[in-house]
Amino acid sequence: MLSGRAFFVASVMCGAVLAAHAQMTPVGLWRTVDDNTGEARAEIDIVERQGVLFGRVAKSLDPDPKAVKTCDDCKDDRKGQAIVGMEIIRGVRYEPDDKRWGGGGKILDPENGKEYTVRMVPLEGGKRLQLRGYIGPFYRTQIWQRIP
Repeated sequence: MLSGRAFFVASVMCGAVLAAHAQMTPVGLWRTVDDNTGEARAEIDIVERQGVLFGRVAKSLDPDPKAVKTCDDCKDDRKGQAIVGMEIIRGVRYEPDDKRWGGGGKILDPENGKEYTVRMVPLEGGKRLQLRGYIGPFYRTQIWQRIP
């Protein structure tokens, strides 16, 4: 039997391990960064539903009043939708053999309507997220920052 103090210490340690593990998933709020300028562009909220990840644009950080506000180039159910609130990540699953998230999931660039197969890898204990979008053998990589 554990004493009250030992039980408390064990409980705190288990909680810390579980919190650290939770940070190693893409679930949470992320800040995207423009590939060309390095400026923050948007906040993306990634959630998990029944083991599958989905992500929405929670907030635009683009100060340009002329910035694109709808996805006119989208080719599916998102065509003409407002970018803020739009689901841009769909169907991402954990790949235990590769220790990354992908599983045939997709990510949409709402500025040009292009959809990419996506792979996600949490970095630095979950503080950053590497996203790589593929079209065939070609890919584009971004690093997002977790918002605490």
